[in-house]
Amino acid sequence: MTSSSATNTRDWETLEKQAKILHETTLRKLFADQPGRASDMTFDVGPLRVDLSKNLIDEQTFRVLTGMARDMGLEEYRAAMFEGQHVNVTEDRASLHTALRIPVDGEMTVDGQDIAADVHEVLGRMRDFARALRSGAWQGISKHTIKNVVNLGIGGSDLGPSMASKALRPYQTAGITPHFISNVDPTDLHAKLDGLDPESTLFVIASKSFTTSETLANAHAAKRWLIKELELLGVPTETEEEIRAITEKHFVAVSTNEEKVREFGIDPANMFGFWDWVGGRYSVDSAVGLTLMASIGPQDFMEFLEGFHAVDDHFRTEPLEMNVPVMMGLLGVWYTNFFDAESHAVLPYNQDLARFPAYLQQLTMESNGKSVRLDGSPVDLKTGEIYWGEAGTNGQHAFFQLLHQGTHLIPADFIGFVNSHNETLSADGETSMHDMLMSNFFAQTRVLAFGKTAEELREEGVDEKLIPHKVMPGNRPSTTILAEKLRPHTLGALIALYEHITFVQGVMWGINSFDQWGVELGKKQANDLLASVQGKETSDAGDSSTDSLIAHYRSLREQ
Repeated sequence: MTSSSATNTRDWETLEKQAKILHETTLRKLFADQPGRASDMTFDVGPLRVDLSKNLIDEQTFRVLTGMARDMGLEEYRAAMFEGQHVNVTEDRASLHTALRIPVDGEMTVDGQDIAADVHEVLGRMRDFARALRSGAWQGISKHTIKNVVNLGIGGSDLGPSMASKALRPYQTAGITPHFISNVDPTDLHAKLDGLDPESTLFVIASKSFTTSETLANAHAAKRWLIKELELLGVPTETEEEIRAITEKHFVAVSTNEEKVREFGIDPANMFGFWDWVGGRYSVDSAVGLTLMASIGPQDFMEFLEGFHAVDDHFRTEPLEMNVPVMMGLLGVWYTNFFDAESHAVLPYNQDLARFPAYLQQLTMESNGKSVRLDGSPVDLKTGEIYWGEAGTNGQHAFFQLLHQGTHLIPADFIGFVNSHNETLSADGETSMHDMLMSNFFAQTRVLAFGKTAEELREEGVDEKLIPHKVMPGNRPSTTILAEKLRPHTLGALIALYEHITFVQGVMWGINSFDQWGVELGKKQANDLLASVQGKETSDAGDSSTDSLIAHYRSLREQ
């Protein structure tokens, strides 16, 4: 592990020269010069087939990049992470999310603790709870079975399980519908609770510390809603004992703070823990995934974990030159630092993956949005990729114009599936709508890569005045990820792939991908300003803009 800059490695200058060469070439030429390029640059990782051939890179550049990765200590850092060493240096702890999907017969001991046993003890309790819900053995206060599970969390305690629940919608087979409330905006709470039957609704409060302000605000508001609605249905709600009985039947916790959980009224027997070595954005496969497990069932949740583990094994054991997360991570560094790419599009051609780009935003931007190296010194290169995207052909009718003909270089990942859970025929009654979707999928990567020249347009008889407007420059890089079907195993593999891409980039940039100090100051100042915003005291924020804005807010609130 090193805190030195990649700019000081022997390969940085070589890469600058390579970038100049590749700026002057085209993907058409790269394919012409390397007839086997597609097969040479296509790899399998778990259930995923990954085609890197439409990227602006050649074999020599990949060799230099992997050489620089070795100089930056990627192999040693990778081993340290999997061994449970304290790679999160600013918080002096391990970052061991890979242990969350360790097989039941696996072994892992860190700092004297049997991690594998701890993980599977919690998974066992999660399975028992999910089975009780799905079988009807767990019932609400008025003996109704649970039909709605509402997850109350924010950040990693929301983005992961909400994305995965949407992605795995076809696997929700027990009549339990998951819902997710995260925003402290009361609109989120009211919109999600509207129409729910309180007698068949259970809440999962996901907060490791059980002190997260947004989550606790929503949890107490949900509790008030539940008590009021049950009272209207004739359920006794007058005494503390009656309230506690309701709470114990309709609330569980994903937390490690037993005292606060008990104080809320939840039986600690219904508290599911996780550990300091699990960062929030890496926690969907921990107890944070309880709502997901309740909706898709324990068996499919375990297949979800197996997908993670398949990619973990690939990342841990494959040499850098054949390692898909390594190569994709290095491509991100290549475009960010040598092509001045400002963002990275993730384009899943499956509507159930609509929230996947948002999930990746937290994973990569909270992890690698850093401007100091491991030793605290300022970085001397750009770090972090800005992820964004949209599902399927919706994006084509929105922002693809800029991808194809704009002035920004935006690398893109296209994620597609051979089969759909929803095979349907088009207007002619013969054409598969999924085939229509995937023809767009393949066409877009082709046009981005190879475009259309002025000469080709002239041969087609296009009006000369329109030719400059219709030229498609091509040379826009993309990676294609193809899988057989969006199954739990596939989704787990996709998430793990991007987790390890993020890790690789953190090592290359010499930063700590596992802390997130940047979000703390805003939280503190929000707490400091709350009294002023409520009108309990005069605003003295220390700057005239904030003070005047709060004063204007108060003047309108008080009308």
